[in-house]
Formats: sequence, structure tokens, C-alpha cells
Amino acid sequence: MKRPILAAVLVLVGLGLGATLLRDQVPVSGAQTNPAATTAAEAGAKLQNELNTIDIVRRYEPGLVYISTEQEVVQQNPMGWMFGPGNQTQVQQGVGSGFFVNAQGDILTNYHVVAGESGQGSAPRIRIRVMNSDQSVPARVIGRAPQYDLALIRPEGLEARFIKPIPLGDSDTLRAGQKAIAMGAPFGLDFSVTEGIVSSTARQIPIGFSNTGTGEGITQKAIQTDAAINPGNSGGPLLDSTGRVIGINTQILSPAGAATGIGQSAGVGFAIPINAARNLLPRLQQANGGEVRAPRLGISAGLIVQGQGQAVAVGLSALTTEGKRQLGLPETGLVVGQVQPNSPAARAGLRGGNKQQAFPGGEVLLGGDVITAVNGKPVDALEDLQAALIDKQPGNSVTLHVVRGRQARDVKVTLDNSSFQ
Repeated sequence: MKRPILAAVLVLVGLGLGATLLRDQVPVSGAQTNPAATTAAEAGAKLQNELNTIDIVRRYEPGLVYISTEQEVVQQNPMGWMFGPGNQTQVQQGVGSGFFVNAQGDILTNYHVVAGESGQGSAPRIRIRVMNSDQSVPARVIGRAPQYDLALIRPEGLEARFIKPIPLGDSDTLRAGQKAIAMGAPFGLDFSVTEGIVSSTARQIPIGFSNTGTGEGITQKAIQTDAAINPGNSGGPLLDSTGRVIGINTQILSPAGAATGIGQSAGVGFAIPINAARNLLPRLQQANGGEVRAPRLGISAGLIVQGQGQAVAVGLSALTTEGKRQLGLPETGLVVGQVQPNSPAARAGLRGGNKQQAFPGGEVLLGGDVITAVNGKPVDALEDLQAALIDKQPGNSVTLHVVRGRQARDVKVTLDNSSFQ
């Protein structure tokens, strides 16, 4: 006998966005102020901030790198056999930014700056130029991490006196409101500087590309800033008030770009936290031009819904409370659909679902585990799990808080080399 489809209780929960404008009258104090003293204090604070910015630019802008690429791309003409000419080869050019991270001359940048058009022709030719030098030198890719949108390149024939590493900071200690200085080459205007603040320290956005070099990568924690970032800033450093690199500028939110196709700064830019890049550096340096991949536990999501013409894995927060209660599921968490054999998850004893339950708009696999936290941090989707693993290396362990039926327990999972292949 078939189970009845749950039509009423398993309803996807939508988020209604609204805004309330408060127009309370501001009370006016009767205390007198000294306009001259206020103006002098404001001028002093402004001058102090300007001097700090000028000093940071003077000391660390020489560590900024201007990157240019050229790639021969084959343009296909499907009617060439009849009207001619046939396929043509064109040279596609690109620009971006990067910065020195060590005395050997290694340069961190974005993967998309040096990747070129995958499968469209020869590999891009990369050249770099440093400040106070009119000459450019070739550079080669040492390691690529498409899912993180990161790459490490190394110049060839660059004089040692031009290598000026910029010190790396600690992005885990960032606070919203801190000063942020972006360096790069917006629209090809090399060695440009903009200033703003850190708008958010934990904005979850898709960063990077899939293993094939196309499509979206992993949803990661990113730094949001209002320091102006534009095309060409990609790969450049985001610095704090001490001159330490706190992030790598990677993308912008551009409402105008959606209409025109040309992205422009709208005061919402994103940077990859420097701690994520720092943890990847050893693997990038040892990649020998190859690819560094994000670690995997060996599981797939068990709650799938239909969204915009494709199936999407979601967390339990997408379902109604009543539906989860009837199915014996926790309020939030990642439903484990399948566990790959011989994977870290399988060796740790995680179990996938074995009973499929359909509902309007999707389906869920029941009978397996639900991961509700990783190392004490809540998990509600596959992206949360990936974000928790992003800085891990072979041999590292994570502790999962798992619910199976009505029983909760902690499970230790150790990553191995298979997790990174």
C-alpha cells in the first residue's frame, strides 16, 4: 500500500522581506556646543585617518601586482562552410590584480583572473608588472583552486628588489566597521586605491567555480566591504588599518551590471578571507601547476526541492515545523541522503536515508542521519558543511553533531587524501 503524499504539512517556508521606517523625533539637548572646538576635533580625526591611509599606501602598494593575460580563442562560424570564412582565432585580453606573499615572489590572485576561457583555445599567457617599473615579465601558474577562486602564480625573471611581500593579517578577528583599503587595477587603471569599511564579516555567497572550471563553486564566508571594487580589482588585496591583508577582492554585487552586462561598483564588494587563502598556500605551492580541491566527507544531501527548473539541495529550515514534527526530524540540519563507500563519512559510521518521502515540490530521504552542527557551529545545508571544511587538510578531524531518529550523538570524522581528490 502506497504512503499518502504529504500535501499540507511539508510546505516550503518562504521569507517575506519588509521594512519599517521609524520617524521618531530626535530630542534636542539644551547643552551648548562650541562649533570651533567641534570643527577642530573633526579636522584632527580626519587628518589622522588620512595620514594612516597615506602611510599604508606608501609602505605596501609596492607589493601590489598588475596582471595582464592574453589567450588565443577560436571563434566558430557555423555557416563558414557555406559563406566563409570558417573558424577564426582571436586574441582575448584580460586584466586583474594580485600581491606578493613571500620573498620568493609568489603572487596570490583570483583563479578567474588567470584561468582564461576553459576549452576555448590555448592556455592564457600571463604577464605581471610591479610598481615603479615599466617592464612586464612572464608568470606561470603554480597552483589553482577553482572552487575557492584562488590561484598562485610566480614571475619569471623579475629582479628580487621588486618583490615586496605584504604581511597577512587575521581575518577571524575582523569586526564590522573596521577600516578597509582596497588596492588593484579597476578597469585597467593600475595601482589604484580606494577606502571604506568592513560592512560584514560573514556574508555567505557562492565563490569560485566547480571542479570543471565552470559554474558556481562553494558557498563560503566572505568579507563584505563598501570600499569601491570594480572589474580589474579582482585578486587585489584588502588591507586593514595596520596594513595587513585581511582579504582578496573577488566580486561585486552590481544591479546595473544585470541590465547592462557590465559590472560596476554599487558599494557592495566581497573579498575572500585571508585565513582561507593562508591555509591553502602550502597546498598551492606544492601543486606543480595542478588543481587544489575542497575537502569532502563523502555524503550527499537528502532533502531536495525543485527551484527555477532544477533540483536544489536545501536544509530542514526550508520545511514547516509541523511537517518536521510528523517525520521526526529536528528543526534545522542537513539530511544525509547517501554515504559514499570507503569515504571518511562511511568509516565514521554515518548512515544515509533508505526511505523516500515525496511532497509537493520535492522529496526527502528518511531513516538516515541528520547533521546539525560541525565543531559546535550550526549546520542547515550542504554549504554550511563545506564552509566548515574549507580550511582543512588531510589528517584533520571534525566533530559532527548527528541526530538519528530520536537519538543525538557526536561523531568524529577524519579527512584523508581521498577527501581532496
